[in-house]
Amino acid sequence: MTDMASLPVQRPKAPATPAAARARFFNSGNAFNVKLPPVPAAEFGGIAAAALAPGAPTGIHLCDQSAAIGCPFPATSPLMLARYAVIRAGETLALDTEATGLIGHVLRGAGQCDGFAWGAGDVLLLPGGAVALHAREDAVLWLVGNDPLLAFENLRAGPARMAPVHFPAAEIDRQLDLIGACTSNDNTAGLALIFSSDGLEAWRNLTASMTLSLNTLPPRQSQRAHRHNAAAITLVLQGEDCHSRIAGETRPWSLHNTLVTPPGEPHSHHNGGDVQARFLIVQDGGLHYHARTMGFTFLE
Repeated sequence: MTDMASLPVQRPKAPATPAAARARFFNSGNAFNVKLPPVPAAEFGGIAAAALAPGAPTGIHLCDQSAAIGCPFPATSPLMLARYAVIRAGETLALDTEATGLIGHVLRGAGQCDGFAWGAGDVLLLPGGAVALHAREDAVLWLVGNDPLLAFENLRAGPARMAPVHFPAAEIDRQLDLIGACTSNDNTAGLALIFSSDGLEAWRNLTASMTLSLNTLPPRQSQRAHRHNAAAITLVLQGEDCHSRIAGETRPWSLHNTLVTPPGEPHSHHNGGDVQARFLIVQDGGLHYHARTMGFTFLE
């Protein structure tokens, strides 16, 4: 007798229409053994260096590991795509992304878009679709969108555009000082600033599917090991002799590098230097909060 698990996919015997011919059948023995490549704990130092190199031309540098995770579209994690945007002084970069929105950080330079001016250290939320970024001086921006999520569902961003949100660097520093003067408890995951907007205040996200936090680590301290079901894309902003431990492996940091923490993997962050470490983290946490599957747990 044949075991169900060994049956190949089944097709209808005598379909009467093209719609019926498209039907496929699995069973409870072979339907749930889908094998997908794991998400690597990647880093993109070479991509960052190319984008930040003096004289780099206006353009986009993708942090793409789609081949490693078996995606037919560019992706840093299955649901998010990070990139560095380079804009030379006096030039305009015309973005046209299939994303709901782009979470961004200005690594260097200054410019304007969507009716406001931005500068080094600012955090931005830009709408998906067509956006023109004009640079007054040579600029590099780090941008993360949910392009892979829309590509997976074969969706387009649609005519509805998110309103841009601007978090100037000076206001970010003020907010960090505010929470730095507060106390915390054992259930608090370090000292981090979480970014949201008036439209998503109740959800505490920056887009419906993505969350953004600015995490900090004091000198000579570590963030204790933890895990969560959201994938994390991290941008290193500041720190000396810092590293992460991901699934038992040490991952050194370098300035302005992009790092990937796979979903569900145990990890911790460590500052061995004499200055405060700062790092931006974008997660597909909005989806997990909505599905009630975030699964954040301290491991020590």
